[in-house]
Amino acid sequence: MGLKAKFNLIMAAAFAVGFALAAVLSYRILQESARADVLQQARLIMEAARAIRGYTVDETAPLLEDHMSVRFLPNAVPAFAAQTTLRRLGARYRSYSYKEAALNPTNPADRAVDWEAAIIKAFQADPKLAESVVEREVPEGRTLSLARPLRVEDEACLACHATPAAAPATMVDLYGGHNGFGWKMGDVIGAQIVSVPEGVALDKANRAFILVLGALGAVFLVMMLVLNLLLHLLIAKRVRRISAVASEVSLGNMSAPEFDQRGKDEIASLAASFNRMRRSLVDAMKMLETS
Repeated sequence: MGLKAKFNLIMAAAFAVGFALAAVLSYRILQESARADVLQQARLIMEAARAIRGYTVDETAPLLEDHMSVRFLPNAVPAFAAQTTLRRLGARYRSYSYKEAALNPTNPADRAVDWEAAIIKAFQADPKLAESVVEREVPEGRTLSLARPLRVEDEACLACHATPAAAPATMVDLYGGHNGFGWKMGDVIGAQIVSVPEGVALDKANRAFILVLGALGAVFLVMMLVLNLLLHLLIAKRVRRISAVASEVSLGNMSAPEFDQRGKDEIASLAASFNRMRRSLVDAMKMLETS
């Protein structure tokens, strides 16, 4: 096997190991970055929901308070306002959703399904758990869901949700007296859940991954071409010339020209040594002929 073949084989093996490591690391980094982007989107929607709830409590509910004795208006309920507003986002951007799921909701539409109920029970089991992130496969693709607990922290909530007798009659007429009651201060009664699709972000990450691998492959090819050219010009070609001159001298052709030893690298040093040896051999042969 020639010097070039050995060199290329070693370089190819080193590149394969480096390429594999780079592929694993870049894939992991890009996937984590995509997931972080999706999670950031979910947090922004969550904060938007909190803002809508706050606006409803501070601005909308006081304006509708006088009408509640005549007719219960869900528009004054923070959960209803946030979910109704953000439902428009889901209508325009599919797979984006916001829900305030509860195990015992006033509005049956807010009742938690199985995976939502599991999140709520996890919040109930661990009072220190402030946030939960769940990734699920749905028909539209992989989805990330960010959840935060809904805890009874305001005495005003118990005015509507402690007992049916204490609740506004108009609310009981609208939703019935069997749902959304029995709440107590400090109880986790539900969870705010934002769901965001991961497909777009993961597709971008996969395209970036392919681009990174393609760039690494192109760099390797260019590097190998340059190194092979340098190997040919600076080493292989000069070594072959030294070998050719050495072969001529070994066959008795003392008139073969000396090797050009320009430069100060190792090959030039080898050529200088060979030329000195050749001259010494010629001088020794002449001494033998004259003796």
